[in-house]
Amino acid sequence: MTAYLLDTNHAASLVTPGHALILRMQQQLANGATFAICVPILAEVLFGIGIAPRSEQNLQSWTQWEHSLECLVPDARDARDAASLQISLRRRGRQLATVDALIATIALRYDLVLLTTDKDFEAVPELRRENWR
Repeated sequence: MTAYLLDTNHAASLVTPGHALILRMQQQLANGATFAICVPILAEVLFGIGIAPRSEQNLQSWTQWEHSLECLVPDARDARDAASLQISLRRRGRQLATVDALIATIALRYDLVLLTTDKDFEAVPELRRENWR
């Protein structure tokens, strides 16, 4: 079964009641799919929750999803690979933010499909990505 890494733009949807992404993830989980986030994404999601008008309700919704998400922790290897990716892309005239390079590197390392709306990831060779939003 497929394993996915949620980018912030997908993970943040998990706190929106009735969002179509929630139903799709529930269906995929029932079919054996797995989902992960990584520490930079977790930080961005928690920041967004904290500044939202419905922060308490959103945090409760997020907490209900956390048990379904593996949280991947980047290490020094990921940092080196992310820097190498950024250098390679820059030499080809493309830019990728450091956090995005780290996310892409983690998706590649663990053979995950990245769920994202961010078109910047199109520049990353061999990165599998889908947009469920």
